[in-house]
Amino acid sequence: MSGLFITLEGPEGAGKSTNREFLAERLRAQGIEVLLTREPGGTPLAERIRELLLTPSDEPMAADTELLLVFAARAQHLAQVIRPALARGCVVLCDRFTDATYAYQGGGRGLSQARIAVLESFVQGNLRPDLTLVFDLPVEIGLARAAARGRLDRFEQEGRAFFEAVRQTYLRRAGEQPRRYRILNAAQPLSQVQQDLDAMLGHIVELCRG
Repeated sequence: MSGLFITLEGPEGAGKSTNREFLAERLRAQGIEVLLTREPGGTPLAERIRELLLTPSDEPMAADTELLLVFAARAQHLAQVIRPALARGCVVLCDRFTDATYAYQGGGRGLSQARIAVLESFVQGNLRPDLTLVFDLPVEIGLARAAARGRLDRFEQEGRAFFEAVRQTYLRRAGEQPRRYRILNAAQPLSQVQQDLDAMLGHIVELCRG
């Protein structure tokens, strides 16, 4: 069995964390070793960078600073967690990865996609996810769900236009690379979303054992 890198993407309130746990349970029931992780974060150092990125501050963070912090955390995460897990044949389920950078820093902040691509190649080399699940839902639903969780982080405080750009970037990228992406309707009840994940399970297990 070879290692498999699966990323779960989507905006605030899309249910990525809940569905990541669900998918992990299903894969473990098939006898597959699964590692759960997230971005930004995944290691103690990367989690400290996450705090810098998510905590509101009186000092505005420059968009380029944000972008470089994201990739600094990613470099640490790859070196300490993701690459070693894949090398030992593990399935890595990661809550967000570089698609989120294209969506948030590219779409939301308006940074050059080409600039992000340069950093992507520098930090990741040839490593890309084998499968990316995009949990899509209308912006107003996602923001309402995020607000119901309590205090908003620095990104969640952005306006609707920001999140519309994030959503459209995800959908555009999925449309450009349909072999890697699967779009799930995250506006549905959780039970239906998980039925949709179950319907993909055979394909995912086949990838794991391929």
